[in-house]
Amino acid sequence: MDNAPTSRSAPSAPFCFDSVRPRLQGMAYRMLGSVAEAEEVVQDAWLRWYSADQNELDNPEAWLVTVTTRLAIDRLRAAKQQRQHYPGFWLPEPQLNEGDPHSSPASPEQLLERADDISIAFLAMLERLNPEARAAFLLREVFDADYSEVAKALGKTEAACRQIVSRAKTQLKDARPRHAVSPDEHFRLLSGFADAARRGDFSGMQALLAEDAELIGDGGGKVPSFGKVLQGGRRIAQLFLATHRRAGAAQRIEVVVVNGQWSLLRFIDGELESAQAFETDGQRILRMHVQRNPDKLARIATIFANRHVGPEP
Repeated sequence: MDNAPTSRSAPSAPFCFDSVRPRLQGMAYRMLGSVAEAEEVVQDAWLRWYSADQNELDNPEAWLVTVTTRLAIDRLRAAKQQRQHYPGFWLPEPQLNEGDPHSSPASPEQLLERADDISIAFLAMLERLNPEARAAFLLREVFDADYSEVAKALGKTEAACRQIVSRAKTQLKDARPRHAVSPDEHFRLLSGFADAARRGDFSGMQALLAEDAELIGDGGGKVPSFGKVLQGGRRIAQLFLATHRRAGAAQRIEVVVVNGQWSLLRFIDGELESAQAFETDGQRILRMHVQRNPDKLARIATIFANRHVGPEP
């Protein structure tokens, strides 16, 4: 071991921005809940890196993480002001798994790991935090950065960052999922609910909904949506039944992976009407996050349109 060459003696490979782009994109998306805004932040970080004296950067990846984090904090501060006037509930833009409506994760373990830190429920929960707390929490708890990295990214002391992360974890404690559910259990439950919704089976849907189930919807002022939480499994089942009766054969429901978690996409007359994420205990559906804002559905709708997905058999 003493005679082994050190890393200093080996020529360093040129840094490739694309090698860290997924990490930067992942951080920015979790900060902002918007794919387009995350892409803009990462592009801005690239421009700053390209314009910098790269020979002076001891650790380009750490430098880029810091720049991306600070840009995302600034943008989220502005977004927080806008969201105060958002009509109804604000929910993050959903992301179709790997851009492929029919792809699935490599393994159930990867799906569960991915769902832990990018699910719609998780991103909605992060809205409780201010921008700096959100960044510190994500860097430490999701991206496993040590506190020296967090401190550099936020321009604060390590002690201050420890306090920020600790307070953030306390704020989020009551909002964390109450049950750990395997992807297989989640898929089984959602598939059963989707089948009942397709058939307009009111009893079947209600049986899969907790008595105190909740539905939170985001219409963005573009389409009708509830301005408050819809509570009660029976009421939610009635809502799905009403859609079935109104749309009839024009309704199509797909079970897909959205934000690392099995979810439902509902199409009416071939147009994507909603993306539905679910929290369950493995036996019943506890909460739904229903994205209906057409602006936030546009990317997923384009993927399906390009694939010419036909009607259900």
